Amino acid sequence: MASDFADIFTLSISLRDVVFNLLVALFCGIIISTLYRYTYKGLNYSASFAISMIMLTMITSIVIMVIGNNLARAFGMVGAMSIIRFRTAVKDATDIMFIFFSLTIGLAAGVKMYAVAIFGTIFISLIFLIISQLNFGLSKKREYLLQVIMDADDVSGDEASGVIRNFTRKYKLVNVKALGEEGHELMEYSFHIFLKNEDLGNQLVVNMKKHPSVKTVNLFFDEN
Repeated sequence: MASDFADIFTLSISLRDVVFNLLVALFCGIIISTLYRYTYKGLNYSASFAISMIMLTMITSIVIMVIGNNLARAFGMVGAMSIIRFRTAVKDATDIMFIFFSLTIGLAAGVKMYAVAIFGTIFISLIFLIISQLNFGLSKKREYLLQVIMDADDVSGDEASGVIRNFTRKYKLVNVKALGEEGHELMEYSFHIFLKNEDLGNQLVVNMKKHPSVKTVNLFFDEN
């Protein structure tokens, strides 16, 4: 009975295994982090998150080594981890995918499944890289937001609409707002537009700016 209790606190793993497991986890974690940095398309890139994925892979490897095949140790680890409270909300589904990616590879490295860890990391990274480069999942007809600030002389916005009509399949005026002070009034027009061609965005902005009454032109679209 005493020996069984002692086994709970005894690790049946050599120092050589620990080093190899951590090195494999480190190697895979660097690949995952590099993939995240290279493919990230949002506006709020976090260097700390990229570094955390490397550490998360290694830490997960240590956790699985500590647990081993000991059920009591596993329950103890769950109890210890339950006191941790995560306050940071993960808003991007891709970030969640990378977290599970790091956890899974760390588990594989921790149980000495080196081939699974390395091949899985490389294969999944290549697939994600290809999908990212092909913009798979993006709508072919992306909706843009065009904001035009111009003198209040053309209250109807017909001058702006005439130019937009030449470059778009479809457009809709969604908002009109008065700007400026009395004596120098400006109007801000917001349009939802679908370009005839994705490459026409720059030409649209340039042609809008050619009109003397147009002061500012902004074209927004979601890269994600």
